[in-house]
Amino acid sequence: MPSGTSWRYMLADTLITSQHREYAKYLIGQDELNHRVDDYMKKFDAMGTIKDNHNVALAPKKNNAVDVEPISGKSFKGYMLIVHNPQMIRVVTTSIPGQGEQILSMVKRTGAIAGVNGGAFDDPNYDGNGFRPIGVVMSGGKLLYSDGGMEDPVNVVGIDRNGLMVAGRYKPSELIKMGVKDAVSFSPKFIVNGKGLIKNEADGWGIAPRTCMAQTKDGTIIFLVIDGRQPGYSVGATLYDAQQLLLEKGAVTAANLDGGSSSVLVKNNAVVNHPSSSYGMRYLPTAFLIFDQPDKVKVDNLWNGVDMSKFNSAYKPFASPNTSHSAAPAQRRQ
Repeated sequence: MPSGTSWRYMLADTLITSQHREYAKYLIGQDELNHRVDDYMKKFDAMGTIKDNHNVALAPKKNNAVDVEPISGKSFKGYMLIVHNPQMIRVVTTSIPGQGEQILSMVKRTGAIAGVNGGAFDDPNYDGNGFRPIGVVMSGGKLLYSDGGMEDPVNVVGIDRNGLMVAGRYKPSELIKMGVKDAVSFSPKFIVNGKGLIKNEADGWGIAPRTCMAQTKDGTIIFLVIDGRQPGYSVGATLYDAQQLLLEKGAVTAANLDGGSSSVLVKNNAVVNHPSSSYGMRYLPTAFLIFDQPDKVKVDNLWNGVDMSKFNSAYKPFASPNTSHSAAPAQRRQ
């Protein structure tokens, strides 16, 4: 049985990944809270630099089936979205100027088969408008957004022109040279070359709803969506839980995407899972969507021409954007 200290830190990590991060100080103290968050970010960056040998043999015959499988564990329930042809995947962005868009709306608007939520975004107080990404956004081989320079490394999760999953810490200039087609920013990369990097549940970043992306040896992409924060149905999972599920499915590469109340799986124009937000689906800047004809999907760059350094991410979706003041960045981690 885990010790009292282990449980206390597990609860603290769970709070850190929720909308109530500040409450964790009552369990471990403010200094330890700050240290723990910084330590995780350093670990995640280090995990992102581990060399990936890309041991994937993409299937020569394209299987365009898209399947959904229910999964469950000791404290969670969720689904796997299985995309056998990785070239069917595109990053799609919000179509609403100054505001994020719900995944169901993105799917219906674009005619996608299915989709899940994507990357990090500026989210003050965990109730922002979902318009300002953190890191990079790539779609169709184009760099649509970057909050740093072309030579500044950033954690990414995405896919290249051949359907090979790319995850880890890269410079935007490297991503372009590598032929990365669609990507967002999030971390950590936690399966590399078929081996899990998370040693145990204590290092699993708390219990929460999760969205993860993985690839198996034949190129199949698996999106794992785990529900949480719903006692009696599904409490949530650690990243270690997610890692073990994906290793059992034969994942050789896997990485974390935005989770928490952002975790949504849509297929056939309907929400499949049970999102944890009591306010309904969140407004998000990016999503991974699956298409029969991905090359025909047009993704507009709504950030082009907007001074994002002055954009206020805290205004509510029903209000008019106020771009005269910058908001303090608060990354939407979970």
